[in-house]
Amino acid sequence: MQIPHDTRRALDVVVALVNTAAEPDQPDGLSDIGALRGFVQEYSISDVGELGARDLAGVRTVRSKFAQVFASPTARAASVLINELVATAGTTPQLTDHDGYDWHVHYFAPGASVGDHLAADGGMALAFIVVSGEQERLRRCEAPDCRRAFVDLSRNRSRRYCDSRTCGNRLHVAAYRARRKEADAGASEQEEIVHGGEQQQDPDHR
Repeated sequence: MQIPHDTRRALDVVVALVNTAAEPDQPDGLSDIGALRGFVQEYSISDVGELGARDLAGVRTVRSKFAQVFASPTARAASVLINELVATAGTTPQLTDHDGYDWHVHYFAPGASVGDHLAADGGMALAFIVVSGEQERLRRCEAPDCRRAFVDLSRNRSRRYCDSRTCGNRLHVAAYRARRKEADAGASEQEEIVHGGEQQQDPDHR
């Protein structure tokens, strides 16, 4: 699947944002303004001014909407959420080549809050996925103890885990061990049956 650079980058930010949400074994990754500032710096979110409590609340709201898009059962359901995101953000497409990147489009309006910035660029990136008929690529990890979001960019849409080197390998190892345990149990049971039969056939056995 061919995705423009700016769309791919926006999708990466969407996924990262969704995965900051609190889980049973994970605290909220946006617990305070300092955490939000760290997220903005880590993902090089441009044109962001001084951050405050309103920004934190706004980004958390956008995060929740993005998570609902990943959970949407149909493209139509996803489209309703995406339309709401980009409309609320006041989308204003602009061509730019800032920070050494080639020409690409920013969808957020000049002076937009960080929440509107993420809603506009992330919403349009998600819209690209839906318009391409690829909504099913917006997935959650299938590992029982992991619910991290990811975008499946594999050619045949076969990716099941957020990271094949961690969740994927862990599941494969667990499945292998379960098969070995079952095979060993079956072998032990068969051995008991065989030995039990030999004892019953032994004429000296009373």
